[in-house]
Amino acid sequence: MSRIWKWYKSCLSLHPVKTQVVSSGFLWGIGDVGAQYITHFTTNTRLQYKDSEQEFITDWKRVAITSMFGFGFVGPAGHYWYEGLDRFIKLRLQLRPKSVKFVAAKVAMDGFIFGPFDLFVFFSYMGLSTGKSVPEVKADVKRDFIPALILEGGIWPIVQIANFRYVPVRYQLLYVNIFCLLDSAFLSWIEQQKDAPWKRRFTSVSQ
Repeated sequence: MSRIWKWYKSCLSLHPVKTQVVSSGFLWGIGDVGAQYITHFTTNTRLQYKDSEQEFITDWKRVAITSMFGFGFVGPAGHYWYEGLDRFIKLRLQLRPKSVKFVAAKVAMDGFIFGPFDLFVFFSYMGLSTGKSVPEVKADVKRDFIPALILEGGIWPIVQIANFRYVPVRYQLLYVNIFCLLDSAFLSWIEQQKDAPWKRRFTSVSQ
């Protein structure tokens, strides 16, 4: 494990953006496999297929599509976002690093700017990449965005407080990507749930 960590740090020093891109794509792909398994398991349980011979079959096309989201968006956008956010808070707002105000400002900006934008891009990309029309994608985003934003809003601020307080800037995206292993599974699961009744409860409350 120590050799892998040394190798990662070396890659991050020599090729920071490429390293973030590759690690993001890899983790988002793994996360989608997890989401597919969770969806398969919960569907069989709900329909009482526990004793059937239906086996879990990985949709590798979907894994590739989700992995490309990590490669094409999360990796590069996350790298420049965390680097830029740190510089902005230090130089423009002139807050002392690691202070309560410094961490709070980062968490607030990440939660109100990058978080919602990330969700919007994810659901839009997943719809378009699977061949849906623009009106269909708009309907999917309207259906999935609010439930995901509300559910993630109760988790990510806690994750990011620890990130911005204790993790050096160069490793902050790696820290986030580790949690994205679960987050990608969660978002993929939400997207695969289609028009589930529990989603309508969220959207009805927000209206």
